[in-house]
Amino acid sequence: MSGLKLNRGERLVLATHNHGKLVEFQDMLEGFGLDIVSAGELGLDEPEETGTTFVENARLKAHAAAKASGQIALSDDSGISVDALDGAPGVYTADWAGVPRNFQNAMQKVEDLLIEKGVTAPHQRRAQFNAVLCLAHPDGRDTIFEGICPGTLIWPPRGEMGHGYDPMFMPDGHQKTFGEMTAQEKHAWAPGRTGLSHRARAFAKFVEASL
Repeated sequence: MSGLKLNRGERLVLATHNHGKLVEFQDMLEGFGLDIVSAGELGLDEPEETGTTFVENARLKAHAAAKASGQIALSDDSGISVDALDGAPGVYTADWAGVPRNFQNAMQKVEDLLIEKGVTAPHQRRAQFNAVLCLAHPDGRDTIFEGICPGTLIWPPRGEMGHGYDPMFMPDGHQKTFGEMTAQEKHAWAPGRTGLSHRARAFAKFVEASL
């Protein structure tokens, strides 16, 4: 459904317990005059992510936070899909990092699988980051926004910034990995601009429709 709008001063619950995502959203939402609080800060339970697509999981998280808080909630479900691995890890991107999360191990797993398949040339190592945002109202309405950032996987990983698989992902048209980019470089978002990262591209659609 569509038609959800946010006004200055209104509370928006970010349906996440992931600090990295929280920081990124706080950076991008700065200046819109919203009262932003995370599901983690409110002590809300994390719903089980049983969906098999990014859209399904984004909806699960947003509606759980909206229902529990009684406020409009914004969720993000994102991950990396590797062409040579038939789209894996996809919705299981975080799961590959284990518990507690260790994304160095997750990146190594991706690399090991690529090497097993003999995938070494840059043109064979295509991947894309996917992001789906869901803005959900406590009454059950929601709106979906999707963003994709294509690129190439490199090895060894480079950079200490970002989070997750960022150090091994080089977006198209750039010589730096996401792990080497500042937040400003990675998002490169501003009103009227699409942005670079998958999350920034989805966010641009969210801003146009909802703010």
